Amino acid sequence: MAQPPLRIGHLYAEEMNIYGDRGNILTLSKRAGWRGIDVRVEPIGRGPSPDLAEYDLLFWGGGQDRDQELVFADANEHKLASIKEAVAQGSVVLAVCGGYQLLGAYYVTAERQRLPGLGLVDLHTEPGARRNIGNVLIDVPGLGLEPPTLVGFENHSGRTYLGANVEPLGRVVKGAGNNGKDGTEGVRAGNIFGTYLHGSLLPKNPHFADLLILRALARRAPTELAPLDMSVELDAHQALVRRLTG
Repeated sequence: MAQPPLRIGHLYAEEMNIYGDRGNILTLSKRAGWRGIDVRVEPIGRGPSPDLAEYDLLFWGGGQDRDQELVFADANEHKLASIKEAVAQGSVVLAVCGGYQLLGAYYVTAERQRLPGLGLVDLHTEPGARRNIGNVLIDVPGLGLEPPTLVGFENHSGRTYLGANVEPLGRVVKGAGNNGKDGTEGVRAGNIFGTYLHGSLLPKNPHFADLLILRALARRAPTELAPLDMSVELDAHQALVRRLTG
């Protein structure tokens, strides 16, 4: 039986694409394509959108406050119901930085403007006194990743706080993470993943990219991923791990 196509919706590809976040789409496309899986990527901008439940994976990245204000308003007006339906049908969501903040109840800008989020996950974001900038290393238990770590680069002034029963993506080994206080980084809730890790995130974390691909394909049919040689990518991953822990 032919492998079903991997359908990726890149939300706000123009407005939310700082710090190389588009590289995550390229990594997903390449790693699926190398396995002979048909990949269809569609950029989805502001305004009425197609049925987002038709996509196996939805991605949106980070942006400046001005762009985030536009995106937050558009997402609530035109996409909230469709995103919720996609999540209910098993679509995978990967949201980075500003996109991550959009997952929660609200985001307060540096000018103290409160932007309503999508309310997909119990979290909220407040402005911080200074930016958190630098390389990040987190431990990620419970997802079966090998190695059980993720690396990336953070550049954000927002301080994100998770609800009492919400699970972080990982625990900070090096860096600030969600808020620089509680040792958490990102969030995971079912197939929803949010994080502050830029860099791009997925090129140096191919094991996580494969997890996202596998979950995205599995919503349509049981599947397995053929193994790929990822020694080069993991060498880069481990080099940063050694640099941050040495």
